[in-house]
Amino acid sequence: MTKSNHWFYLLAAGLFEIGWPLGLKLAANPEMKFWGPAMAASCMAVSGALLWLALKGIPIGTAYAVWSGIGAAGTFVIGVLCFADPSLPLRWLGLALIVAGVVCLKLG
Repeated sequence: MTKSNHWFYLLAAGLFEIGWPLGLKLAANPEMKFWGPAMAASCMAVSGALLWLALKGIPIGTAYAVWSGIGAAGTFVIGVLCFADPSLPLRWLGLALIVAGVVCLKLG
């Protein structure tokens, strides 16, 4: 398996990491009381499996930071765009600091 495959798995794992809090948020809607938790559980399982594959070729500290950073950043953006979460400059600064930290771990 090539190094780029590991990074592909990690990117995909991070995107699925966004799915589980989204599923839990959707579960608050009575029409999604079953499908929201099912989505959350499925995304958790897929995200974990993909992270496991990525860890075969990426250092654990880097992989975990990237994985959780994608999840945190993506969930924040979806919250702002889809759920009217506050879009304050300080919150965006926090997001930028998360991204900057992940980049520093990747480059180091």
